[in-house]
Amino acid sequence: MATDTSLRPADSARIDDDRGSVRPIPPATGPAARLRRLIGIREELLAWVPEERTRYTWYGAIVLNTALVGALSMALALGSFRSDLPLLAVLAVAAVWFWVVLVMDSWLVSSTHGTAVKKWSLGLRLLLSVLLGLFIAEPILFQIFDKEIRQEIAVGNDQKVADYRGMLVACNPTDGASTADRLECHRYQLKVAGSPAELSEQIASNESRTTDLETQVASVNKTLKDKMGTEQQLCGRDNWIWRGGVRDVTITCERARADSSSYRRTSKIDTYEKQLAALRADGQTLQDKKNKAADTYQPLLQQAINTKTQERAADLDTDGILTRAHGLKEVAGSDGFALFLTIVLHLLLLGFDALPVLAKFMSGSTMYDTLLGARFEATRRLHAEELQVRHECARMEHEAQRHHVELDTSDRMQTLEHHYRTAQAERTVRERAELDARMERILRTRRA
Repeated sequence: MATDTSLRPADSARIDDDRGSVRPIPPATGPAARLRRLIGIREELLAWVPEERTRYTWYGAIVLNTALVGALSMALALGSFRSDLPLLAVLAVAAVWFWVVLVMDSWLVSSTHGTAVKKWSLGLRLLLSVLLGLFIAEPILFQIFDKEIRQEIAVGNDQKVADYRGMLVACNPTDGASTADRLECHRYQLKVAGSPAELSEQIASNESRTTDLETQVASVNKTLKDKMGTEQQLCGRDNWIWRGGVRDVTITCERARADSSSYRRTSKIDTYEKQLAALRADGQTLQDKKNKAADTYQPLLQQAINTKTQERAADLDTDGILTRAHGLKEVAGSDGFALFLTIVLHLLLLGFDALPVLAKFMSGSTMYDTLLGARFEATRRLHAEELQVRHECARMEHEAQRHHVELDTSDRMQTLEHHYRTAQAERTVRERAELDARMERILRTRRA
């Protein structure tokens, strides 16, 4: 078919074949070539401008150095924030981060080659480099100010512990008085058994219960006394009667005795009296404990405050990334020179991390970019022309196929028409022969 035919002679050179180049291409081996390969430099194109070979070699070295600094920063960060990790794990993560930074910077640099790169595109690449630099720079700054940050964290933690202890002391007085009505003390109240205030509350509660029970016992005794008085009055000798020849009490007396006995059982006066005696004994015990609480409560309270303070000190973070960042902020804010040095180091590290893209800003478009842009344009035109040739070949092939189909259709139509006419003539011959045979039979019949 026409589309299977090659569009260029077999002995013609491809656009990326430099066999006809007037400048020899040096072998793409050695450290310098590998550095240039990191940033996507093509040696056959760079051979036309060998003056820029050194520039792009150092450009590749910048990208490699940035990745090495990123790996070092990751190793320092893991060593500082996750000291429990083994050395092998730290080195493995640092190696992975080295590869990530190297790939990102290599893409950022290689995508800027050529004259078609716009300034706004370089700006976006610079922003990405700055974000990457912020992540790389912070662990290094933490190591530079490590001593000052640790001192600031220690001072801050000591102040937090002192404030916490002060609130515990303020919200838990030695006399055991309740501070539940103070909003700021809701999180600082301690439960220490045997406080004077607690014992006072228990004594007050005991006295209240004792008073209520005394009132109830007095009421029951009064009623029982009235019933006993009624019984004595009805069962006196003056009210005896003769029954069966002997003097005996009346039925009213027996009813009064039964009523008083029943009331004594149902009123549970004996139980109430025992409970009242127990409450009075408990009240005396609580009073004795209260008298001794002044000597025993204060040491218990002090021990509870010390325990809570130690727990608070143990819970405070000393090596977390947010804690160290806050410590660095405090160090920079406490001294003007420290702030100046922090800003300078930030800018220096950010500039170093963004140097692969900054170098493109500072160097501008080079002759290599011009040649590469021309190569891009030539490749684009060649591709467009090749697509056009393929389109024309496909169109002509389609026309040939259509003409072939038209001719084949015409031949088939003629063949079909010939077959039809032949079949029609044969049918006519058969019909005529049949008619002749019938005529002959009719004639023979008439003759007979």
